Amino acid sequence: MKGGEVMSFFRRKKKDLSKDPFYMTSKAVVMYVRCSKCGEVFRSHVYKGSEIALGYKDGKSGYELRKELIGANCPNKIEVNAFFSNSFKTLSFDIKGGEFITEEEYYREKGKR
Repeated sequence: MKGGEVMSFFRRKKKDLSKDPFYMTSKAVVMYVRCSKCGEVFRSHVYKGSEIALGYKDGKSGYELRKELIGANCPNKIEVNAFFSNSFKTLSFDIKGGEFITEEEYYREKGKR
């Protein structure tokens, strides 16, 4: 095996945003978002203990996230809604006014500005 092949084996698999766009830490749900109107990128930490509410959906209990983001470059409002299981597994989500991006895309975009 050549050196390049070994490196590609250990590369992180690209995150599938269509299944779960959130990054979990012990205290927060982290999301990376791009505004669909102006292209501004955001990183938002939503704290589990204070910003996420208990909720019910389809007869199941869990946690509900509702977040609005407004950037510095335009007045476009980005709305993020999600529902998580009691163990914070992502069950459903949607976004209006923007799109989810990966952590890598966020840092690449921030480096350009």
